[in-house]
Amino acid sequence: MGFAVPAASYDRFMGRYSVLLSSQLADLAGVRHGQRVLDVGCGPGALIAELAERLGPAAVSAVDPSAPFVEAARARHPAVDVRQASAEHLPFPDGMFDAALAQLVVHFMSDPVAGLEEMRRVTRDDGVVAACVWDHAGGHGPLSPFWEAARRLEPQVRDESHLAGSRGGDLARLFETAGLRDVEETALSVGVEHPTFDEWWTPFTLGVGPAGSYVAGLGAEATTQLREQCRTLLPDPPFVLTARAWTARGLA
Repeated sequence: MGFAVPAASYDRFMGRYSVLLSSQLADLAGVRHGQRVLDVGCGPGALIAELAERLGPAAVSAVDPSAPFVEAARARHPAVDVRQASAEHLPFPDGMFDAALAQLVVHFMSDPVAGLEEMRRVTRDDGVVAACVWDHAGGHGPLSPFWEAARRLEPQVRDESHLAGSRGGDLARLFETAGLRDVEETALSVGVEHPTFDEWWTPFTLGVGPAGSYVAGLGAEATTQLREQCRTLLPDPPFVLTARAWTARGLA
């Protein structure tokens, strides 16, 4: 899937967007002082930083299956309990947390319903489970120009629009299937300014996620064709890309 990569590569690729989502997702979940909160699929720690600032690091726990990301998150947030684990097998007792959050993770879970069921299990009764996934299917994710360019060159390419939660209504359905109550789905948006085309393009060559894996599998000529196709789809720099994420919130 392309997540056994250095944390700095993820920071350049998706971290520039995810850090802007963190405060909005925490607000949606009602995260406030005095709570204990779990970050599921923490990556290098964008959401951890927001939670630790609100709650204090001792009140935050986090998990991620990627060893490089766990190492980076521990180094950046040494007072936070960061463990290497998957969403489907959370190493915590029932009802330990007031809230469990998953930022840009549900669509990469091997079993999204099982992952959400685990998040519900470790959250106290009437505690909050919240998650967000980019609107890949609607063409409003941060990677949408990239995948549009890829489809123009290879119409049968398997992009990220098929992933769980990436279309309107899908994330709420997954929450309900996982047994969460009073589920509400909304959308959040962030805007990131890219000063040059190369600043936008280069992170796609770092092997991060499905997009990075796709580029890594191309030859030099095909990579050049894809890069130049992307250039035709983007505004002249500097430009701002606005990305939308579907977000669901439910009670355990």
